[in-house]
Amino acid sequence: MATFDHLVRAEFAPENTYLNTASSALLPARTVTALRDAARLRAQGRPLDPLFADVEACRAAYARLAGVPVRRVAAGATVALHTALIAASLPPGSEVLTAEGDFTSVLNPFHTRGDLKVRSVPLERLADSVRPGTALVAVSAAQSADGRIADLAALREAARGHGARTYVDFSQAAGWLPVTADACDYSVTITYKWLLGPHGAAFLVVPEDFGDLTPVQAGWVAGENPWDSCYGPVAELAQSARRFDTTPALLDYAGLRASLELVEEIGVDAVRAHDLALADRFRAGLAGLGRTPVPAPGSPIVSVPGLGALQPELAAAGIQVSNRAGNLRASFHLYNTEDDVDRLLDVLSG
Repeated sequence: MATFDHLVRAEFAPENTYLNTASSALLPARTVTALRDAARLRAQGRPLDPLFADVEACRAAYARLAGVPVRRVAAGATVALHTALIAASLPPGSEVLTAEGDFTSVLNPFHTRGDLKVRSVPLERLADSVRPGTALVAVSAAQSADGRIADLAALREAARGHGARTYVDFSQAAGWLPVTADACDYSVTITYKWLLGPHGAAFLVVPEDFGDLTPVQAGWVAGENPWDSCYGPVAELAQSARRFDTTPALLDYAGLRASLELVEEIGVDAVRAHDLALADRFRAGLAGLGRTPVPAPGSPIVSVPGLGALQPELAAAGIQVSNRAGNLRASFHLYNTEDDVDRLLDVLSG
């Protein structure tokens, strides 16, 4: 079996110091090849069957990653669309509990309903804030802005104690943190960050009984027999979570199939150990510079207050990071090295 370093060297050759996976990941070489092959297939007018097969292969790969049966996984395009599906299932007046400052795609569809009671509390108080009458708790497993990790076990226990459902976004976690889809009622992720895929693919995991969801976005692909569901109302919805699918961006799933194969080949545990070691090295270096990042132990995302304005200067120096709410956000993934960490620290020390 190829070693971690060998696999990474074979797939990635960044031309700068890329520390911005929390925005979007670098594409592996095999993914670029798959995208080219898919585009060529379209250009040549060949049958699209292989591209639809890629969607199902991706669905199965994500089901393995999440530890759930494939029939519980719906395929779509964005977290916001999946959140809108969850929001549409709630009765008017339902209370939705969220974390302050969470990513907009996890929150906004609940606000735009206009007839829900959306309550926000600090992430650290989320589990303690579940109360009688709370219908749903929605949160990111890892916060986009600063990498803080939600206590999903405590949240699930609190929600069960009050009859609430939970909706967890693993977009900033899947790929380095084990996805515990069964620790929540609904879970979602996009795939262009830690799962190394192109933009345009996302997965929703639903309960065996589909929970309270109504397939309000159902089109022809949501039919039990999609090619017999192209005209008129869908006669029979899929007996699986595919009833919640939206028409897939076929080229993106062709690339994603290759990306997910790489993630499985390397293993989430190996990726996590590598990523966290680099993040801890950066935190230690910041301490030497007299800087204190936002506390986010066990996360590969490191956010440093007061340094966000340096992002353009760092970009000019060939170092890609993000400016989030005035904080400098660096995020470390499998293609990064200790040299990348040290280069960022050197520039910050100057």
